[in-house]
Amino acid sequence: MASKKEAKVFGTLIDRNMKMIRSKYLKKFKEIGVDITTEQWVLMDCLYEQDGLSQNELANESFKNAPTVSRIIDLLCKKGITERQRFDNDRRRYKIFLTNKGVKIYKKAHPHVEELRKLGWAKLTNKDYADFVRIMDKIYKNYSP
Repeated sequence: MASKKEAKVFGTLIDRNMKMIRSKYLKKFKEIGVDITTEQWVLMDCLYEQDGLSQNELANESFKNAPTVSRIIDLLCKKGITERQRFDNDRRRYKIFLTNKGVKIYKKAHPHVEELRKLGWAKLTNKDYADFVRIMDKIYKNYSP
């Protein structure tokens, strides 16, 4: 078991890395003229893989809470990147779709996102990746009810 000091550091390390990653993505999006955030990218990526998800499905796929997803979708709709369509059998729920503009932005940004992902894993082995996933999953389960 980690010491009290070491246990405090792991959260700081995760936060430090997330800030760096987010910063690199935002800088790249700005460089290529794409007006989105990393949070918006995550939802766009989910929708590109499976268009027409409900807001709850998007929340589950992106590991974000429903109010956050709703706020992000509102912003994406205002930018013309996504659109809401009502479910045929439930007028209270919406399916979310990428618009043609959203698909173009996705395709423009995707190669740069892949390069950033490769940069993050540079000089790491498959075992490093497997260990990382195992450890992150274990930490998640430790905090789960």
